[in-house]
Amino acid sequence: MVIKSRSVLLLLAGLLLIGCDRRSTDSSSTNSGNGSAVKLILNWKPEPEFGGFYTAQEQGLYKNHALDVTIESAPEHVTQLVAAGKAQFGIMAADEIVTARSQGIDIVALFAVYQTNPQGIMTHESRGFKEIGDVLRSPGTLAVQPGLAYVDFLEKKYTPVRTQIVPYDYSIVRFMASPDFSQQCFITAEPLAARTQGADPKVFLIADSGFNPYAGIVVTRGDFLKNNRKTVEDFIAATRQGWRSYLDNPKAANAMMGSLNKEMDAQTFAAAAEAQKPLIETDETREHGLGTMTNERWQTLIGQLQQMKKITKAPSAGECFVNP
Repeated sequence: MVIKSRSVLLLLAGLLLIGCDRRSTDSSSTNSGNGSAVKLILNWKPEPEFGGFYTAQEQGLYKNHALDVTIESAPEHVTQLVAAGKAQFGIMAADEIVTARSQGIDIVALFAVYQTNPQGIMTHESRGFKEIGDVLRSPGTLAVQPGLAYVDFLEKKYTPVRTQIVPYDYSIVRFMASPDFSQQCFITAEPLAARTQGADPKVFLIADSGFNPYAGIVVTRGDFLKNNRKTVEDFIAATRQGWRSYLDNPKAANAMMGSLNKEMDAQTFAAAAEAQKPLIETDETREHGLGTMTNERWQTLIGQLQQMKKITKAPSAGECFVNP
């Protein structure tokens, strides 16, 4: 299993490549058959965070909506591939979308897989911390990716920061070696790996601090949405069906993803699928449907990014998303 950071914002690098030809990047490409051809670009490799999309493939749900969907992975290039029309759909985080729109890139959110952001801070249970603020205000070491919005948010909220903040290295080696070491994590990745290796990790979700952007968001270009509304609506309808089915029974899609991603074993696939359920299905989605988003949540995020000076020109909440 490859340990990863899901918070790394690669937007600025991607913007430099808009308009350039890009090759297909990943062996995880799958295709659903006949119909209107569209491409979905993932921001990581096939893992449970994308289970609903692969379920829609495996069960023929996209095909039932007359869609011929190709799924590929290009983590560093989602923004520019979608913005340049090289892919009709991609997966991004809400703060990336706001940043893109603030820079004049017409990216629109359609469906948010994670209602509660799955990024967290992982520490050792033995330290006895009760909340995320304890990690920041206590001696020790915290590894995070510098410059990320949530890192700035935590540092300002939980001042004075007494832990030593160091760069995250995409590994749990230092965590396993030191009881005073904490690090950023994705709830379906690092904690499971640490537990497998004998540690007793405790995870505090970033969302509990008050910074809770949607994650795992399906996006498209504004002009594609305008000119291909039915295709977009059909894609989201099939995706919603796929996620409903995956949440109920992830086994078949996990096997499909496992054949594409040999770095994660079947047991970890199952554990990750279970761990993410409460972050995907909430009271809000039970009432309004999986993937739903609200103007209030987007407006809160935009205000937070402004306060942290992550954006200079604030888009309106209403232009950032639609609920097809």
